[in-house]
Amino acid sequence: MVHAKGAPQAPRFPLFVEWILQNQHNDGSWGLGHLDPCSLGKDAISSTLSCILALKTWNIGDEHIRKGLCFIEKNSSYIMDEKCSAPLGFNIIFPGMIRLGIDLGLEFPLKQSDVDGIFRLREIELRQSMALGRKAYMAYIAEGLADVQDWDGVLTYQSKNGSLFNSPSATAALAIHGHNANALKYLEFLVNKLGSSAPTIYPSNVHSQLCMIDVLQNMGISYYFAYEKNNILDMTYRSWLQYDEEIIMDMETCAMAFRLLRMHGYDISSDAMSHFADESRFQESLHGHINDTKTLLKLYKASQVCIYEDECNLQNIGSWSGKLLHEQLSSNRLSIPIMRHEVEGALKFPFHLATVGPLEHKRNIEHFNTKGIRMQKSAFLACQAAEDILALATQKFHISQSLYKKELGCIERWAKEAGLNRFKFTRAVSLDLPIFMASTIFPPELYHASIAWIQNSILTTIVDDFFDGGGSTEELENLVTLIEKWDAHAGIGFCSEDVEIMFYAIYNTNNQIGAKAAEVQNRRVIGHIAKVWVNAVRANMTEAEWTRKRYVPTMQEYMPVAEVTMVLGPIVSPSLYLVGPELSEDIVRGSEYKDLLRHASICCRLLNDIQTYDKEKSQGIINSVLLQVLGHGASSSEAAKREILGLVADSRRELLRLVLSKEATIPRSCRDIFWNTYKLGHLFYSQGDGFSMSQELAVAVNAVVHEPLQVTPPSRLKRG
Repeated sequence: MVHAKGAPQAPRFPLFVEWILQNQHNDGSWGLGHLDPCSLGKDAISSTLSCILALKTWNIGDEHIRKGLCFIEKNSSYIMDEKCSAPLGFNIIFPGMIRLGIDLGLEFPLKQSDVDGIFRLREIELRQSMALGRKAYMAYIAEGLADVQDWDGVLTYQSKNGSLFNSPSATAALAIHGHNANALKYLEFLVNKLGSSAPTIYPSNVHSQLCMIDVLQNMGISYYFAYEKNNILDMTYRSWLQYDEEIIMDMETCAMAFRLLRMHGYDISSDAMSHFADESRFQESLHGHINDTKTLLKLYKASQVCIYEDECNLQNIGSWSGKLLHEQLSSNRLSIPIMRHEVEGALKFPFHLATVGPLEHKRNIEHFNTKGIRMQKSAFLACQAAEDILALATQKFHISQSLYKKELGCIERWAKEAGLNRFKFTRAVSLDLPIFMASTIFPPELYHASIAWIQNSILTTIVDDFFDGGGSTEELENLVTLIEKWDAHAGIGFCSEDVEIMFYAIYNTNNQIGAKAAEVQNRRVIGHIAKVWVNAVRANMTEAEWTRKRYVPTMQEYMPVAEVTMVLGPIVSPSLYLVGPELSEDIVRGSEYKDLLRHASICCRLLNDIQTYDKEKSQGIINSVLLQVLGHGASSSEAAKREILGLVADSRRELLRLVLSKEATIPRSCRDIFWNTYKLGHLFYSQGDGFSMSQELAVAVNAVVHEPLQVTPPSRLKRG
């Protein structure tokens, strides 16, 4: 309601007034209340009253005003209804509008008890906000505080673009009552940008675009928009380097930009996150006032993308944001639109936040809100393409799940042909478990890489059981010799049927993988595949001898062997050749490749040791937790486990740094396999050793491989 320059009786922005006249709904209201009257009742009344005041101020639209007041009268029960969602600041802004309307001569069709009640709520909230020093919140709802606002103090929150929190209504209040020229410039910018309609919050371009990338990734369909995504990230990176206020000064946008840029390989420092390192910065902000779960979750996710030991700012953010998220969970105070499962998953598996797997895709699809209605100072539609996104994500998941079932059939036939069901010593593992495991590592289009990973995952599990007591010393030595000879095994002979079945399963399967890989790589790779198998069985033999001789190695002796017996070499290396990019012999024998494999192996080995400590101790098997107690002075097994987790954190951080490095020679699609393998290890060893199939893991496997999506087909919104 800003008046024209030199003409107090005329609007400065007549197009906005014309929009109000043209966009009243048949029921007399303005806004989105007609889409969901029960939950948006207060918003509809507030939006309607604001339009009435604008028309009354400029003495036009008498019939519109009459219809609007009738709507307010019919729906006045929502005003004091605590069950009805309230726009942010409603208890201050709405009574402020009532008071302005009375001053303009409006006669409100409201019960006096309702008017008195809303004014009492205003006074209570004002006293609380002032007592708690909520200056940011008071500036955000400036349009409701004309009589008590410190307009000079509000300037602390004015952005370089002239706005208060990109809010047209708060900025207009600053222009009117604070006589602020920069605020007027912002409003004029909106007119030039949007024409006749102004949103309640003018969205930040960067924030909106990053949110869209987040949504597409969470739904599993960002692959289809790689070109657009890369353009947005390039633009965001340039803005980040320029310390753009639109990114740096907003908690949610800054956290989202930092996480997405770093996870996509952009070389950025975490210094910009430092001004969010203290919890007080959040508590004093608008986000803190409304206990904004969404912003907390974005900050927590960003804190997990730590790749340098000295990034204490990220560690601090992770600590206090995680604490507040736990508090919100326990008190059931999560703010809309965040779902409980999102927060629980983030806190339980924080290192999964960087990339999202098929289980998360499915949950996100099933909980996706196609209406996309969000509430701040007023309701708004957050995503105009929500139904299209849901349809594409649903189609993509159906295709993926059909491929998982195809993989399951292929693996069942292979296992039967290889005679793997004839072993008596192996643990019983359902074949859909490795299908699920591979789904978290490879996209569905990498079918052959996934099959190779699954086959060698099953074979290494059998070998592990064989060396852990399933075979005699003679059988173990026989198997090691056969694998060492590989193609020249004919003269060795087999000391048992188990050895023969196992060797030929390993030999034939990996030769077939090697033949496929040779076509992709344009060179023979079977020599390297055989070598990683040789290293694995030799290391397993060393551990078996330690157990047989009751030898207790030092931690320095244990780790180089234990890294190899994690058997990521035979599992990951053959499948990498089928990902697509050519990997030269220099690359696979180079330090970068070895470091990626080593740190992924260390993480998974130590996580495994923590979960299997009690069982392996009873069996006389050496374990890093036991060695930490015996040789490093840990006061108890729990203290030893904490020290081991510190080693995991060090290797995880270095692994992520290698995966994200811009100087890497290994293609990113291959480096991601190492990170995804670590993520799987973290999930797999979160409860027991994974193979015991906890109820939670069994549910996850079934959800991804077998259960159909539970999605209600979207219906188009009807406009009033």
